[in-house]
Amino acid sequence: MKKLDWYIVRKFLSTFFFAIMILAVISCVIDYSEKVDNIVSKKAPFLVVANYYMNFIPHITALLFPLFIFIATIFFTSKLAYKSEIIAILSSGVSYTRFLRPYAVGGGFLCLVSLIANHWIIPNANKQRIDFENTYINDANFRYTTDNMHLGLAKGLFVYLQNFNFDNYTGNRFCAEKMDGTMLTEKLMADIAVYDTVKKIWHLHNVVIRTNDTLHEKLVKVPDMDVKYPFTPRDLNRGDAIKEALTTPELDRYVKEEQLRGQENLNTFFIERERRTATPFAGFILTMIGVSIASRKIRGGSGFHLALGIAISAIFVMSLQVSTTFATKSDLDPLIAVWIPNVIFGVVAFVLYLRQLK
Repeated sequence: MKKLDWYIVRKFLSTFFFAIMILAVISCVIDYSEKVDNIVSKKAPFLVVANYYMNFIPHITALLFPLFIFIATIFFTSKLAYKSEIIAILSSGVSYTRFLRPYAVGGGFLCLVSLIANHWIIPNANKQRIDFENTYINDANFRYTTDNMHLGLAKGLFVYLQNFNFDNYTGNRFCAEKMDGTMLTEKLMADIAVYDTVKKIWHLHNVVIRTNDTLHEKLVKVPDMDVKYPFTPRDLNRGDAIKEALTTPELDRYVKEEQLRGQENLNTFFIERERRTATPFAGFILTMIGVSIASRKIRGGSGFHLALGIAISAIFVMSLQVSTTFATKSDLDPLIAVWIPNVIFGVVAFVLYLRQLK
């Protein structure tokens, strides 16, 4: 790495961080304007609000990381080309491949930072961000749901609730089944199930217990009984937002638990896990595309380069959205869905690189 390399790296990184800073400020202002009524009405403390936006910034930065590293690359490189600095560098005997070295170093550094942040730092920030929104922004931490809920609690133990009211922790038409292989050995049914938040147990009313040992069947009716099951009301209403608040090891454990509980479609969680790795590499690929596009001096100057960069960014976002939709709604493997845009744009980057060599 020579002085010229460090000059390009400094300019590249400073342009990127300046763009991210502007994005963060604008995003915080827009978000605050949307939430200010709830923040004021629920009297959120100033330090709590400040902490929320400290955690909101990493969230919005990670969301648009590939696009802003791409735009920063095009903006900085087009300025070098417009001032004929790139022509001077190449005319001094530096090959185009050697010219790309500082961009590879800068892009690789940002890729590594994003990789670590996506897997550990940003999920921890999202925990505090989501807790703030549940406390001060959303109407309630939970919602009343009438969906049929099935959970697998352990090997051979499954529970069912027709609906559950999260305001008073009361559910209707509760059922617990114990299985021995494919044989149903016990079925417990209750008209009402109430969760005791102090004792951490379930109060069941109008209970009917049916047992079967293959030779004899027994039916018992009990007015009330208390049972301790390994699940809480929170387990009944874990929305998709929880995937953003789990580090990758926690996300893997959560998926295993949900698979045990009988959840069928967990593709959104698999997509989230793969996205955390694919997004940083997308930023590196877009860096190579950006420098290949903007390193040539043209009549349109920076304006044309930026317009072309925004168009390519839009295509990248659309391709990612289409592929992840296929993974969510069909049988497309989440790993393939998330990496398809990277593969396509990786080929584009290589073609543009070969074109610049000529």
